[in-house]
Amino acid sequence: DGAGESRIGGGGDGSVGVENRQTRRLPAFLLKYVKLGYHYLISNLLTFCLLALAVVISVEASQMNRDDLRQLWIQLQYNLVSTIICTAIIVSGLTVYVMTRPRPVYMVDFSCYLPPDHLKAPSTLFVDHSRLSGYFDDDALEFQRMIFQRSGLGEETYVPEAMIHVPPRISMAAAREE
Repeated sequence: DGAGESRIGGGGDGSVGVENRQTRRLPAFLLKYVKLGYHYLISNLLTFCLLALAVVISVEASQMNRDDLRQLWIQLQYNLVSTIICTAIIVSGLTVYVMTRPRPVYMVDFSCYLPPDHLKAPSTLFVDHSRLSGYFDDDALEFQRMIFQRSGLGEETYVPEAMIHVPPRISMAAAREE
């Protein structure tokens, strides 16, 4: 793709030359899946680690015989304090994990408020009201017009009633009404 990096410098043998190294990039459709996989891995890292630990413990437990189980029981009886401390740490860790994991949020209903038509503020009205307020010079008005166009606000944008008035009503009462 022509993306590369050139470097002029000395080699290990004392020679001077130009090194040209091409960089490789993943195609866009693969990059999407790599990012998605990374997101799933990081989001569920603790679950994956606990799953791997459970598999290892299951494999080890399946290879134990009765004598091994008896020896394990004797060791646990003599190390009761260590067993209780380890159990408490595991239970505390699981409690913290369960309490801090993100809860799923489901949208039950969706509604939009449609204000009355007299609160509609097309870009021309917005710029005219800014000009009539007397607070802005021509450069500031041009900047507001440019920001209004680039912000994605259309001609069907609504504003609070306090902003429709010239000059705008800036008060706590207007804020509460909004």
